[in-house]
Amino acid sequence: MEESLEIPVTYRGEELSFPCRVVRTVHGYVFQVEVAGVPVSFEPDEEGRYRATAGAVPERETRRLDTGLLKAIAEVIESIVS
Repeated sequence: MEESLEIPVTYRGEELSFPCRVVRTVHGYVFQVEVAGVPVSFEPDEEGRYRATAGAVPERETRRLDTGLLKAIAEVIESIVS
């Protein structure tokens, strides 16, 4: 099952929104979010917290991602699933 939604994030005083596809897996949900043109998957770790992975995206593309922004997106996702 797959669903599309927007992830609203307030980061550094700015209201942002990111397109997201939600995919149900046997282990929960994977949130596939496009951040700065880079596809980032947010998946639950062993503790149930969501972490960002960029998969097969070249490192030069992922270097432009703001880790603080990725953490803010993960926090919103965690609030959605809880």
